[in-house]
This record gives sequence, C-alpha cells and structure tokens, in this order.
Amino acid sequence: MVRAYTQEHVYRHPWDRVTTASWRKFTDSPKVLSHVTDVHTLSRRLDPDQGTLCTTRSVTVRSPQLPFILRRIIGQDSVVCHCVESTVVDARNRSMEIVVRNVSLRNILEVEERSKYSPHPVHPDRWTVFQQETSIRCKPLSALAAVAEKVEQRCAERFLQNSAKGREVMENICKYLEAEASSATSSAAVGI
Repeated sequence: MVRAYTQEHVYRHPWDRVTTASWRKFTDSPKVLSHVTDVHTLSRRLDPDQGTLCTTRSVTVRSPQLPFILRRIIGQDSVVCHCVESTVVDARNRSMEIVVRNVSLRNILEVEERSKYSPHPVHPDRWTVFQQETSIRCKPLSALAAVAEKVEQRCAERFLQNSAKGREVMENICKYLEAEASSATSSAAVGI
C-alpha cells in the first residue's frame, strides 16, 4: 500500500527570495531542522543556453523515534537515513522542482517527496506557491495491511511535523533576506 500526501503553501515573498531560502534552509537553521544531520552537493550542472541549474545533493537525516513495529524490525530505537535530493531550477520560467528519495532502508520503507516552487498565479511578482507531494510505502508489512497502514501513518505524522518546521524556517530566511535587501537599498540611496 502506498500512502500519498499533498500540501500547498503560499509564501508572501517573491520567487527569487523563496528559492534562495530553499538553498539555505539546511545551513541557516540547524537547530530547528535538527533531524537533518548532513548535506553535501554531489553534482551541479549549469546550462546557460536553457537557463537551468541541475543539482544533486546527499541529505542525511536522523529519525529519533521510529514507530514501534519498525523499531522491532530494525532492532533500533532511532535510525540514520541517507537520501538523494535532485533539484532543477528553470530561471527563465521561474520554476524550481525538487525530488527527494531515501536510498537507505529502502527494503523497509520507501519515501519520495516532490516539491515545486512557482510564482503565484494572481501575484506572480510578489508571492510564491509551494506544492509538495509525498508518498510513503512500508514494504515488508504490505502483507499485513493494518500494521503497514499504522506504520505509514506514523511516518506521515512525522513528515508533516518536519514539513511544518521547514516552512517556518523558509519564512524566517525569507524575512532575513528581505531585511538584508532593504538595508542594502537604503545604504545605496544614502550613498554609503
């Protein structure tokens, strides 16, 4: 059984500020996103003719409280999971798409998160729409549908908590970037 979740959020910040914040969210807020323990850029490719940037990063996360049944299967209370994040930024069309998949523990749990940042249809120069879809599948328990459903539900609850933290971090970074840009504009106007 695969469980899918979708969320949408509107940032009241322009697309360029929100996407800048997205690149910085793991490094600027380590205390809030404490489940993220390590991030490394594996590849980066810029295509100036197409106006696209493609990156691949490894992201290591720690899950301190696994559902009971997974703790029994794995034999641990917490687990470190390695993920691969693929990002495509299309500057011309103002689109940023991110796909994250776990690469470790796939024999137990498969998680795929797809996110997209795009200009708001009504206020394209001022606001940004964030869309996120996550699918979760507990593999060894698929024969035991009721147990698998509970495990998937617990994982989904944890995902939703972390997602809310991520949106909070993004809002804080956007506000910081806005203040930074405002300060730079004020300084330039005064001639400093």
